[in-house]
Amino acid sequence: MKPQLSGNYFEDFIVGDTINHYLSKTIFESDNNLFCLLTMNIHPLHTNIDYAAQNQHGKILVVGPLVFSLAASFTVPDISANAIANLEYSEIKHLAPVFINDTIYARTKILSKRESKSKPDRGIVEVETVAYNQNNENVLSFKRKVLIKKKGL
Repeated sequence: MKPQLSGNYFEDFIVGDTINHYLSKTIFESDNNLFCLLTMNIHPLHTNIDYAAQNQHGKILVVGPLVFSLAASFTVPDISANAIANLEYSEIKHLAPVFINDTIYARTKILSKRESKSKPDRGIVEVETVAYNQNNENVLSFKRKVLIKKKGL
């Protein structure tokens, strides 16, 4: 499948295909700080340089839900722009640490799809997204099921 600005419909998804999403983001200190404040995450590993320096990685770690939120957002134009609903997120795995100034990218594999049993104008697509950094190191993965419109119905 090719990336789509206008979104894909149920018929466009091909099981086994992988989409390399065109969106990406370098995570700046301000992004991490604002996300921590917004979500009230007060753990000093994400906001205190001195504290972080005395721990395993020796520097501030980007808060995990920010990485997840970015990766999920990168997929919207290709996966859920024509969604009726996100039905499920599952198997969220933090695979490696993310640090300030890392750049995050994502790719998504189409795992399965099926037509809705109750409504003929939609179907359910299951995907797995992997987020990776500028060194091509996988940092996060998750699965999700999306209820997606069919073309012209």
